[in-house]
Amino acid sequence: MKDLGELHHFLGMHVQRSGSGLLLSQRQYMLDILDRAGMADCKPCSTPVDTNPKLAADGPPVQDASDFRSLAGALQYLTFTRPDIAYAVQQVCLHMHDPREPHLAALKRILRYVKGTLHLGLLLRPSSQSELTVYSDADWAGCPDTRKSTSGYAVFLGDNLVSWSSKRQNTFSRSSAEAEYRAVANGVAEATWLRQLLLELHAAPQRASLAYCDNISAVYMSSNPVQHQRTKHIEIDLHFVRERVAVGDVHVMHVPTSSQYADIFTKGLLSSVFTEFMSSLNVRAADDQTAGAC
Repeated sequence: MKDLGELHHFLGMHVQRSGSGLLLSQRQYMLDILDRAGMADCKPCSTPVDTNPKLAADGPPVQDASDFRSLAGALQYLTFTRPDIAYAVQQVCLHMHDPREPHLAALKRILRYVKGTLHLGLLLRPSSQSELTVYSDADWAGCPDTRKSTSGYAVFLGDNLVSWSSKRQNTFSRSSAEAEYRAVANGVAEATWLRQLLLELHAAPQRASLAYCDNISAVYMSSNPVQHQRTKHIEIDLHFVRERVAVGDVHVMHVPTSSQYADIFTKGLLSSVFTEFMSSLNVRAADDQTAGAC
């Protein structure tokens, strides 16, 4: 085995060391995407997606579907260090099979946002805490074509964001509580996997993981042992989360929407809220010393 010295580049990611930790960024990769799209000199925008409803499958087809798919795929790889664009990219990728002009406009908005945030990356810093914290959220029936919900979660190890997701749910939810509970189950499943990984690395968490949800009904269902007819269709998720709660691996707790950082993975937010949540996810510049909010 050969010592290659300090890490600076890995799979297209740049690692910058500073007094606050390691900043993982893909600046050159972002510049390459903008150049490929012919948007190297485009006008930046403040958010990657607006607050309007989700993209629908209508509008005239794009002229070059292959180019659209190539750019959308490139943006997927960028989400490895830029969780702030995960939701916007997920929305665009839902229409890769049949891209339309509104979808291309949404993709170009993401690129305009990237243009204005080339200096940002994912900051990893030393932390005295080693516990897992999960924030999960869902946008109930948000898809205008299928009425399926969008789930999102963010998992922190101490002060550092280590896992995140923005994904459309596979099944329909008949209530917002059901959609939120499925999001909780996804976040708890990720936390369970990470706990097992830490155990194998001989760094097992000493306390239960905290799973935060802004839906009181979903929090109640995680600990209530009484089954109701209206929850039979999500019984697997119910049993899974309750088992994790019963063995003491997870505590599901309520969090106000103003502190629900997973909102950034389920819907378009106002610029002020988006900037606040983005900072809480440790997406920032190398010289930004602001403490995390998790």
